[in-house]
Amino acid sequence: SSHPFMPLMCFTLMFCVVSVTKVPAPHSTIRPGSPVPVNTNDPGVRKAARFGVYRYNNSSNDLFLFKESQIKKAMVQIVRGLKYMLHVEIKRTVCEKRAHSSLDSCHFQREKNLQRMLRCYFEVWITPWTHKVHTPVAHCQ
Repeated sequence: SSHPFMPLMCFTLMFCVVSVTKVPAPHSTIRPGSPVPVNTNDPGVRKAARFGVYRYNNSSNDLFLFKESQIKKAMVQIVRGLKYMLHVEIKRTVCEKRAHSSLDSCHFQREKNLQRMLRCYFEVWITPWTHKVHTPVAHCQ
């Protein structure tokens, strides 16, 4: 994209902050603190999406765990940390909730009648210096 900050590469969350808060060029309309689009392959985005999935799995009544299948759109905003706003598709895996599997080793359902995909909107707030993650919003349908 032609956006001055993007694609945002993050190797650590602190590096993310530095990248996003670079002072924009004078003609830019982006102010620090406004949400900016960020590459959906960005490691920070992927980590935030996983936190959104954890929040969904903790509140769902499904027997199986869901996992992110595709991050459709991502924005990040600097507000006392990094607030990610993500549109994510999640799919049902073969891992049962009570087994407490690591999501990385959970494959998506192959059985037609057990497959399920949901579209989600997650807001995930990460404060790297306190190692805190807060997921105030996790809407899936």
